[in-house]
Amino acid sequence: MTNPIPTRDVLKAQARRLRADLDAKGAPISHAAALETLARQWGMRDWNTLSAKAGIAPAGWFPAQKVKGRYLGHAFTGSIKAAHQLASGYWSLTVRFDAPVDVVTSEHFSSLRQQVNTTVNADGQSPQKTSDGQPHMVLQAA
Repeated sequence: MTNPIPTRDVLKAQARRLRADLDAKGAPISHAAALETLARQWGMRDWNTLSAKAGIAPAGWFPAQKVKGRYLGHAFTGSIKAAHQLASGYWSLTVRFDAPVDVVTSEHFSSLRQQVNTTVNADGQSPQKTSDGQPHMVLQAA
């Protein structure tokens, strides 16, 4: 099974980390050299080839996108305030709810949230699960 090539932004971040690591070890390289090295690590002959084959963000999460779903079992509608694709392929999102969501199930008190930070995969499901096995966040474009 081959790994899908991430987006250009993720690849450039990998090149920056490579450059920083080599610099810390006393072997500095230019940014261009880091990009070329990264391309060879991905099995491509050069950066231009890798860049051309770089993946498109699969889920397309982006700021101001209208979304709906379930958070800790509670239905919501809202919008994405911030989105960042992680090198792992997951997305780090800040979701702002249209109406506050009560995040507790107790009859004795409430804890309302208007906005949450979450991590989801391309399908909009968080890797974290509640005690009954349900994802904390299930998200889809509205």
